This record gives sequence, structure tokens and C-alpha cells, in this order.
Amino acid sequence: MITSDEDLAAAAAMGDADAFASLLERHYDRLFGLCFRLTGSRSEAEDLTQDICAALPTKLSGYARRAKVTTWLYRVAVNAAHDRRRKRASYVRARDGWGAWEVNRKASDEATNAQIDWLTHAMNQLSTDLRDTLALILDDMTHAEAADIIGVSEGTVSWRVSEAKKRLREIKEKEDVA
Repeated sequence: MITSDEDLAAAAAMGDADAFASLLERHYDRLFGLCFRLTGSRSEAEDLTQDICAALPTKLSGYARRAKVTTWLYRVAVNAAHDRRRKRASYVRARDGWGAWEVNRKASDEATNAQIDWLTHAMNQLSTDLRDTLALILDDMTHAEAADIIGVSEGTVSWRVSEAKKRLREIKEKEDVA
């Protein structure tokens, strides 16, 4: 006596491992064939089929005998393939977005590094007093803190910063003309 697919599905839904194994044995090849046609790739079909088989014990509890098991199983496979495509499309969009973000970040880093390199080179052209004062201010020190460190008045620090900015602008203008 051969047990029907519907009876095997009902038994498998109740936790009968033998019924589940028999159901898979009957339909695995057809399920794989459908997955292959849905994906167009052997490796994708193998992955999809395995994912479906792993999810079947849970999904069988929703089988209500309104359709043949094969029809229901094909619907499960089609839905799984759709879900996989949606996830892949979301992943690709996210990856591509991440790639654009990374390219922009690298370009921004390169621009920042170029600016830092230019500033370092230009500061070397300043007098020692202007360079030291500007270095302290660029290190987030207040004018009062810088004044204490280098032993001058706060007004002198302010003048030196102003003078350093003026000289840096002149250096930049000369480079832009050249």
C-alpha cells in the first residue's frame, strides 16, 4: 500500500521524520528541476533546493490539503525563488550604494590628505614663530593656551595667526598662478 503525498505531508507536519524523508525522496528531483529552471544555475538551484528542504518542516504546518502536495510544493519553491531574487536585488543595491559611498569617502580622504600635505609644505615656508603658533592653534588650542605655551601675549598669538593665514594665502595664490 502506497501512502498518499497528502497523508505523508500531514504526518510530516506532526513531526514524523520518516514521512518527511519519504515525501522528500518522492519530490526532491522534481523540486530541484523546478529550482534549476527558476534560477538558470545549477549551484543556485542546489542552494535554493536545500533552503526549501530546510524550511519545509516548518512550512508543512501551513499545508491545508486544498491542493495537491506537488502544487503546494511548487508554490513554496516559486515563492522562495522570488524571495531570493528580492534579497539579491536588495543586496546588489546596497552593495552598489556602499561602493559609491566608499568611492566618495576615498575621494574625500584623498582631497583631505592633499590639503594636509599642501598645508604642511606651506607651513614649512613660514617663519618659525608663525609656524609654531599656527601649529598650536590647528591642534585645537585656544589663543590663551598657545600664549602660555610659547610665552607671548594672547594678542601676539592672534596677530601671528592672522599673519600666518595671510602668508598662506599668498603662497596659494602664487601656486595657482604658476
